[in-house]
Amino acid sequence: MRALPKNPCLSVSIRGQNKMKAASIFATICLCLLAACRTGKQVESTRESPKPAVSDDFKIEQAVYGYLLEKHPWGDGEYAAIFLTGDDARTSALIKQLPKQVPPLKPVSHARQRPDEAPIDRDTGKPGMLLTAKAVDPTNGVSEAVGTWYGGEAASGLYAFVLVEMNGEWTIQSAK
Repeated sequence: MRALPKNPCLSVSIRGQNKMKAASIFATICLCLLAACRTGKQVESTRESPKPAVSDDFKIEQAVYGYLLEKHPWGDGEYAAIFLTGDDARTSALIKQLPKQVPPLKPVSHARQRPDEAPIDRDTGKPGMLLTAKAVDPTNGVSEAVGTWYGGEAASGLYAFVLVEMNGEWTIQSAK
């Protein structure tokens, strides 16, 4: 029997296989390192981007709460406190802005609530008024919001607001 001629393309020495394996491993490590570096740069760039000190949502809610507190659409009922709903940090910031508000502003956690009844101030045991403000994500300097008040069934309602942004501040264009 005659041996077949060796094809130089098919014959790869063990030393050649080791070189190819080493080159493949080296290329894989380089690709992983490049991917990791790229990911790190993205994370760094998002960390460096400045976050606004006060969000648009907060400014819009602030305008709505201001309107409700100024207009008193619930009448002249005697309430021990006005409770603000929302994030604790936002509520605290609003309360600090209006420290002399009468009746005093308090976070909703200070209210005891029962269905169809006015919220009760945990500190005084007297009825209070509950205010909420919810903003819709602004688009092109215009936003909508809803402000509600609740002091029991007899004293409840809502306003729908349209707000516009001017020089970084949100102002109420209409309230219905």
